[in-house]
Amino acid sequence: MSSETGRYRWFVIGDWNGFFGLMFDNLTVMSFLAGILVFGFGYPADIVYTKMFPGTAFGVLFGDMVYTWMAFRLAKRTGRNVTAMPLGLDTPSTIGIALVVLGPAFVSLKASGMPEREAAIATWHIGMATMIFIGILKLALSFAGAWVQKVVPQAGLLGSLAGIGLTLIGFLPLVDVFSLPLVGTLSLGLILYNLVARAKLPMNLPGVMVAVGLGTLLYHALGPSGVWGTVYAFPKAEFHFGFPWPTLGFLDGLGPALQYLPIAIPFGLLTVVGGINVTESARVAGDDYNTRDILLTEAVATLIAGVCGGVAQSTPYIGQPAYKGMGARAGYTLLTGLFIGLGGILGYVSFIVELIPRAVLAPILIFVALDIVSQAFLACPARHAAAVAFAFLPTIARLISIKLGDPSIVPPERFAQLLVAGEKELPSLLVTLALGNGFILTAMLWGAFLAEMIDRRLRIASLYLGILAVFTFFGLVHSALPDGSMALPWALPGAFQRLVAYQFSASYLLLAALMFALSFSRESKEPFPEDAHA
Repeated sequence: MSSETGRYRWFVIGDWNGFFGLMFDNLTVMSFLAGILVFGFGYPADIVYTKMFPGTAFGVLFGDMVYTWMAFRLAKRTGRNVTAMPLGLDTPSTIGIALVVLGPAFVSLKASGMPEREAAIATWHIGMATMIFIGILKLALSFAGAWVQKVVPQAGLLGSLAGIGLTLIGFLPLVDVFSLPLVGTLSLGLILYNLVARAKLPMNLPGVMVAVGLGTLLYHALGPSGVWGTVYAFPKAEFHFGFPWPTLGFLDGLGPALQYLPIAIPFGLLTVVGGINVTESARVAGDDYNTRDILLTEAVATLIAGVCGGVAQSTPYIGQPAYKGMGARAGYTLLTGLFIGLGGILGYVSFIVELIPRAVLAPILIFVALDIVSQAFLACPARHAAAVAFAFLPTIARLISIKLGDPSIVPPERFAQLLVAGEKELPSLLVTLALGNGFILTAMLWGAFLAEMIDRRLRIASLYLGILAVFTFFGLVHSALPDGSMALPWALPGAFQRLVAYQFSASYLLLAALMFALSFSRESKEPFPEDAHA
């Protein structure tokens, strides 16, 4: 509070720094959502801009308005200069759902004979339904999030998220950076200098704004000269207007969206756990928010977005203390909510997404990836480092599957041949697909299993293996179908696919029995050697 007036100074110069950081974070996520769908899967751009963007942005508007109000309420109660909790689009789930839900669903619907526009609308409905499922899960877990955090080891929770950070959020944007290296590496260097090395720019200029602005100016200044070696065209000043009217279209997508629950459920769970961690970090920094209120807000914002056509969930962002360190109060969340929310409705967000090259925005995601991976190792006990790294592997398998499943890389006929190309062992492509299907849930359970083994809690480790066996049997994880859908083993069409389901399930049960048997041995009671990392 201001000592002279006793009033909450909710908008100060630090809010501008906070606004540019939070706003560009959201723009980056929306840019990659559009880019993955439009350029990666050939999805109609106008449906992204006029159907998906308005509802998605409206969820951000709602959430940031509530968090702004919470800051005023907390400031009134404590008499302190409170910093609002930042809310925006969840990066891992937005990119993950675009890559492994929306894109594949669109391709599958077209392959079934559905016309492109109808397939695009049906895909939009599946995306809405997925948000409804995630929102309901988050609503329920907002009252039990702390319990989930206590039950599942951090190596499983954070390791699975770090795997997404390393591959989907880190590697894929890195390709975009070097697709236009002159502007991409310039922006990357400035982002790393300001946000990773924590070095201030002259006159304390916002690093994200300078990196994006300078890269964008250079791209358009040199574009007409042909230096990029690619087709250059300045985007048309078209604003794609779309109002986020509530719609029951998601009801049409509920059935098809069920097969993507193994992906949607862990994403929702991770944001709940992340919300708990973020609230705790804000409390340590001096702003004691109610955890349940924070989680309820993100759950309701996700539900509102889904009902209004959104396909990306909202979440409180990691780094509230960083915004507090910038000197931000409540103005930055108010500005961000209004800018993103109105931009999705009036259409200028879609114009900005087209104006700024992805190579310039990609470094923001790379920073997010580095932060997520680093946090996973730093927040977990040192002895669990191997469990964190182990949790990366299913996401790597998923990334390989995405690339190999691209018809422009591997022709569909050759892809089908490789799925049955096995003699003395299961086909390697089929195994890779199975390892990648349900990758988030698999990563969480793998990381939790190994962490419990390291801590010599072998009976609990065997429990996680038993859960994996059951989930695998029903195709919730390790689905042997290319689209990752659930199915009983005997209903699978191919002999190798049935073998994958039976043998994967049996292998988990066999290992679970072994761990349970070892739990009775004298040696299993010996603690993890403290000098193991020396």
